[in-house]
Amino acid sequence: MSNAANVRLTLARDLARPIRAGHPWIYRNALASHADLPAGAVVDVTDGRGRFVARGYYDPKAAVAVRVLTLDADERIDSAFLRRRLHSCLELRRALVAGDETNAFRLVHGEGDGLPGVIIDLYAGYAVLKLYSAGLLPHRDSLVRALRDAVPGLKGIIARDDLKAEKGELLVGDTPPDPLVILENGAKFAVDLFGGQKTGFFLDQRESRFLVRRLASGKSVLNCFGYTGGFSINAALGGAGRVVTVDLDADAVALARRNFTLNGLDPAPHDFWAADVGSTVKRLTEQGEKFGMVILDPPAYAKSQKAVDAAVAGYTALNRTALALVEKDGLFCTASCTARVSAEDFFSAVKSAASAAGVRLQLLFQRFQPPDHPIALQFPEGRYLKFFVFRRVD
Repeated sequence: MSNAANVRLTLARDLARPIRAGHPWIYRNALASHADLPAGAVVDVTDGRGRFVARGYYDPKAAVAVRVLTLDADERIDSAFLRRRLHSCLELRRALVAGDETNAFRLVHGEGDGLPGVIIDLYAGYAVLKLYSAGLLPHRDSLVRALRDAVPGLKGIIARDDLKAEKGELLVGDTPPDPLVILENGAKFAVDLFGGQKTGFFLDQRESRFLVRRLASGKSVLNCFGYTGGFSINAALGGAGRVVTVDLDADAVALARRNFTLNGLDPAPHDFWAADVGSTVKRLTEQGEKFGMVILDPPAYAKSQKAVDAAVAGYTALNRTALALVEKDGLFCTASCTARVSAEDFFSAVKSAASAAGVRLQLLFQRFQPPDHPIALQFPEGRYLKFFVFRRVD
């Protein structure tokens, strides 16, 4: 990274205020001046009077042209800068998340940690690095060196860059076991760091999974979009009598079964179905099945603002059909990871679904993303995860 005679880009309009307040994105159409810059060039952004506003890295391909790294004109963007940020991230996680019973967590959460576009997850001593901007690829080696300096005893670093290849690539260190077994609140999970979804596991649902463990005693549980059984394992550890795990990915369902065994749980009383959730819910409804707990944790429904209305409609339809499977006084756990659908809009979708299904619900718990997925106050786009627990009272 370089700071000597950084190229200066000028804002087209009076947009300095939200940037100085902490919003980390500067869109291409917000810039009056442009330059033929390579991906990753460190630039200084100024207002119309030539006054310094922010320093960040340039992405020539994305709508977000500059992602802000610092608002301090005297702060250099170099290896020492990266080490400071990573040390700060690690100290926060050590204080709030990591411990003897949890050795997998998010170390860097992009904009929420002042490193926009950078995701780093730690899994039992292995780091998975995922970059979400072409402007970061030239700095990957610097990030790797800073990561090795900041995290003592790191065993290996794997890249899962969206912009290069979905399959993971070992950058440095040892190849992790296949699969690697991690601990989350004392539960064991086998994860695939090279080919599993996201970076291998959905770390952001940790607290919601633990809540399910507290609530599942004696219940029959239907876990839809179950992936490798995160909610299923916690339900069984909490004393659920029968857990049904449903996911379209047969490999993920097989790993869910394996995770039961890893935790000393006999998989025989439980069901593992590689099947479409919609078709399964319809079939179970026709058979008159009821469950003491139904869990919905679908993938994101909207990738753009234009798709938000369709996403809300999709959530409404999904929740309406699934509610038919919840027994009286049973629990309905429903989640959304769609950033463009607000908590309020998602809540309204569930409310509409309950009304259409003729079901009355009580809201018992609300969960959002955990502290290793922090949200910058001036970056509402970073608020993406919603998890509600309702009780059916009709």
